[in-house]
Amino acid sequence: MAEHLIVENGGKEEKYQALLPQAHALVAGETDLVAALANLSAALAMTFDWLWTGFYLVKGEQLVLGPFQGPIACTRIPHGRGVCGSAWAQNRTLLVDDVDAFPGHIACSSSARSEVVVPIRDAAGKVVAVLDIDSDQLSSFDQTDADYLERIVAPLAALFPA
Repeated sequence: MAEHLIVENGGKEEKYQALLPQAHALVAGETDLVAALANLSAALAMTFDWLWTGFYLVKGEQLVLGPFQGPIACTRIPHGRGVCGSAWAQNRTLLVDDVDAFPGHIACSSSARSEVVVPIRDAAGKVVAVLDIDSDQLSSFDQTDADYLERIVAPLAALFPA
């Protein structure tokens, strides 16, 4: 496999533009969900210096921890609870500038200050997982992050049975 080029010096948009085709290539040739999620979390973590980057998978009425990069995390999150459970329940990306101000926030790490959570949908449009990213800085995420992260995870739909 060819080595991927990560943009280390540049703006957020430049980093996403370089990462997007690489992320899609990581998923395109992969048939194993865990392998794809592990490589995507690593690619995102190497590109951006966030506190925590990873995935939670829908299992029944809860999200269960999947591949991630960062400190130890919560292993199970109920439907509709916290930022991850709320993004799942609302079927939309959530940008949270200050997690302490988010009603019902689940503090998996006391270092987390802001968060973005992106639903991952199967081919039928049902939420089957979420991408969760935490920062140790307030207001780290904006619509640019939401737009690119949604595009990065979109190809994962092919790895979930509809």
